[in-house]
Amino acid sequence: MSPRRRPDVICFSHLRFSFVFQRPQHLLTRCARRRRVYFFEEPLRGGGPPRLEETAVEPHGVCVATPHLPAGVAPSRAAAMLRELLDDMMRRHAVSDHVLWYYTPMALAFSRHLKPAAIVYDCMDELSAFAGAPPSIKEREAELLRLADLVFTGGASLYEAKRALHPSVHALPSSVDVAHFAKARGGGREEPDDQASIPRPRLGFFGVLDERMDTALVAAVAALRPAWQIVLVGPVVKIDPASLPRAANIHYLGQKRYEELPMYLGGWDVALMPFARNEATRFISPTKTPEYLAGGKPVVSTSIRDVVQPYGALGLVRIADEPADFVAAVEASLAEDRGRLLSRVDDLLGQSSWDAAWARIERLLDGVLSRRGAGAPGR
Repeated sequence: MSPRRRPDVICFSHLRFSFVFQRPQHLLTRCARRRRVYFFEEPLRGGGPPRLEETAVEPHGVCVATPHLPAGVAPSRAAAMLRELLDDMMRRHAVSDHVLWYYTPMALAFSRHLKPAAIVYDCMDELSAFAGAPPSIKEREAELLRLADLVFTGGASLYEAKRALHPSVHALPSSVDVAHFAKARGGGREEPDDQASIPRPRLGFFGVLDERMDTALVAAVAALRPAWQIVLVGPVVKIDPASLPRAANIHYLGQKRYEELPMYLGGWDVALMPFARNEATRFISPTKTPEYLAGGKPVVSTSIRDVVQPYGALGLVRIADEPADFVAAVEASLAEDRGRLLSRVDDLLGQSSWDAAWARIERLLDGVLSRRGAGAPGR
């Protein structure tokens, strides 16, 4: 954007900044390099009066704002409290010229009164299909689409679903920090303590363990090949941990910091994406696909549309849905020539990075702000 105008950015997110480091964190930390960014999270409910906890995340420079509300407050009253906390934050930080950046349309309930320079909707998932989605989310999304200046989607399938709903929808598939995950490629690295004693071969997954995981498939693969060790790294969310498959060769290591992921990935023989095929996964574009590949690991996935195209079609990811087929795909991956795989991976991933994704967003946002500055009406 022009050096003369770099509005502050207020991001409304359904994901916490300290949660799994993914698309919102990658984009907003890059945004914060040249402007102030306020990452306004969904509220925590508990005792005491409403308050806003602010945390400066270093070295990124993002201000994370976490609202705390009393338990049991009705939605209309909660929205009024959040609006007051938001307005107070903007007064204290002297936020005037600003861009609103939405990951959750539900934040409109307490932010629609603001007068931003531009509105961005980064639609990374079809939230209405997720477990526990608010009944009004589709109505709120329709309102956000009427207000937004720019809409980005997390992958090609979601782009196809949204492209007719707004005049400026842009497909922005998951990118990757190649240098970060390429740390997994070299030999001789120190193993994390909780993984070092697990025998080989190891099949690994990192990410959120929720309703999108095909737990029956994981259990079946573990039973068919008891000598294989399945390593699952990530938090359990929205499902009962007791519902997860248990076996001597399935290992749950919990959530790890983004900085630690290459160490775990480096100790795997095959990386897995055992996603269920349901409404919650219909439009997902897993960030872990290019991350696994950047780490030099062969990948086996179920037939998620945005994985089949382009990765499966290019022969970079093996696709299988049934347990016997999944086992066969893992066996082929264990026997694969890694050198040949890496050369093809590097050719593809060299064209994609989070820096390039942010540069594209910034150009489009600059265009919106320039038109507004010249007196062109907003949407």
